[in-house]
Amino acid sequence: MIALLSRRIAGLVVTLLVVSFLIFAVMDLLPGDPASIMLGTSAAPDTLAALRHDMGLDQPLIVRYGHWVAGVLRGDLGQSYTYSVPVAGLIAERLAVTLPLAIFAILISIAIALPLGTFAAARRGGIADIAATLFSQMGIAVPGFWLALLMIILFSTTLGLMPAGGFPGWENGIAAALQALVMPAFALALPQAAVLTRVTRSAVLDVLHEDFTRTARAKGLSDKGVLWRHAVPNALVPILTVLGLQFTFLVAGAVLVENVFNLPGLGRLALQALAQRDIIVMQDVVLFFAALVIIMNFIVDMSYLAIDPRLRREGA
Repeated sequence: MIALLSRRIAGLVVTLLVVSFLIFAVMDLLPGDPASIMLGTSAAPDTLAALRHDMGLDQPLIVRYGHWVAGVLRGDLGQSYTYSVPVAGLIAERLAVTLPLAIFAILISIAIALPLGTFAAARRGGIADIAATLFSQMGIAVPGFWLALLMIILFSTTLGLMPAGGFPGWENGIAAALQALVMPAFALALPQAAVLTRVTRSAVLDVLHEDFTRTARAKGLSDKGVLWRHAVPNALVPILTVLGLQFTFLVAGAVLVENVFNLPGLGRLALQALAQRDIIVMQDVVLFFAALVIIMNFIVDMSYLAIDPRLRREGA
């Protein structure tokens, strides 16, 4: 087990290093010189050269990459070209909006998808199965940003029940902050819940046809007991895989919904940095997203060992 864990951690570190270099190299190829953007097109060549030297832009790629990685390991993500503040502070400030939004959305997705998908599998061909199928098809077909616009029209403009956008900040009260996140969370969660419902239904159906579930029924265990004691626990591996992917998508892919609801989140920061050619902010945010995906996949892999004893024996 320790050897397996060591191999996974070593692979995680190597993957992060490779991904970080690719991010840095790709960002370096983007058009637009940060120094020229900061000074304007009318800047004198010697002034431009001095600023490029101060920013380290005149150094070779591998040297700049080494400085960047060393800074990241120390917790120093550099200084934003546009805002002239530490990037770490910018990411932490925006993450205080995006992370609760993603957690809120994934909890909504789980609360909808797991019961609906499980009951659809248990009553295949029945009303619950038909409802789950319709919900999955509609949820997958409807884009999250379009759903967000419909929610604003219905619940904000027409009914006046929810704020149309903006974020008051956690310092103004948890209730007000959570109220501002309700509609964005549902706009993000419903398409993901549709995918998770389909995966849950398929996974539980596969387990219900296994030999051990038929044996449990033959021993006199009720259908409810077979479903919740045997089928659902053994169907968790594919469900956890999708949940891990969905969480990283909700953190990294919320840029459209954040812009619709005018939320100062991490996705919106990335979009603003791209528009302003703030390279250091862009590469730090993209590295954070990539690291989140890699670490979440590692956590999901380790969770397999916790829920499936067969994988622990194979690892040992």
